Order: sequence, then C-alpha cells, then structure tokens
Amino acid sequence: MVEEFLSFSAEETRQYARRFASGLQTGDIISLCGELGSGKTEFMRGITGFFNCDEQLSSPTFTLFNIYQGSLRNKSVTLHHFDLYRIQSLHELEMIGFEEYLSTGFLSVVEWANLFPEYGSFYTAKVFLAHAGNESRTIIIERKH
Repeated sequence: MVEEFLSFSAEETRQYARRFASGLQTGDIISLCGELGSGKTEFMRGITGFFNCDEQLSSPTFTLFNIYQGSLRNKSVTLHHFDLYRIQSLHELEMIGFEEYLSTGFLSVVEWANLFPEYGSFYTAKVFLAHAGNESRTIIIERKH
C-alpha cells in the first residue's frame, strides 16, 4: 500500500508522522529517506512525539544510533533510531552489528536506509520525503502490511 501526502509546514509533517506512527508495532523497521533538509528530522520528531519520547530526540548523524524510551497506552516502548549518512561502506555497517540491531525485535527507524539497499528486505515500511517548494514537502509512505 502506497500513500502520498503534501505537507505545507514542519508541524504538518510531524502530524503525518504521528498518524503514520499510530500504525506501528514492536518489531517494525522503517526506512526514512530523502535529501538533506527534506524533513526527515521533523518526521522523526512526529514519530517520537507519538511515543512520548520527543524530548530525547537528537539527530544521530554524529552518534549513528540513539535509543529512546517512550510509552504508548501506559506500556513502555523502546525506539531505535539509526542514521547511516556517515557510514562509508557495507563492511563498516556490518562491523557495527547493524543487522543484529535490526533483528532485536525493537521498533527501529533508519535514516538514509537507501544508501545500503542490501538491507531493503528488513524494512516493513518505507518513508520518502522530498522538497516540493518553499516549506512544502512530498511524503510518500509504502507499507508492506
């Protein structure tokens, strides 16, 4: 199933992300892609907001990986957030144990997943953001289930 939206502001991008997050479950692995400045961080901010851990959000570009502790309906939620932008090779990604992290059963969001298409079969949903002029963004969401 593929959905396409047009967002006219950062807040609207976060709203689309919260709606998307409402359909996520433990074990889902999300590919989050788009050019620099396309709204990936705002989309991620919406996801973390839905799971009540948005105050923990920081762009993991320099740390590669963050773990957020949140909640939903009084249940604890652990969210893994990867940013593959600075990873130089498939070998480097394998050496940090990326596949093992994806196999833990936690909810995971992977920014710049498109840089390593070898892991494409892991993703239960793919989100692509693109500039659509000024503050506008196109958001395309493809879900496997």
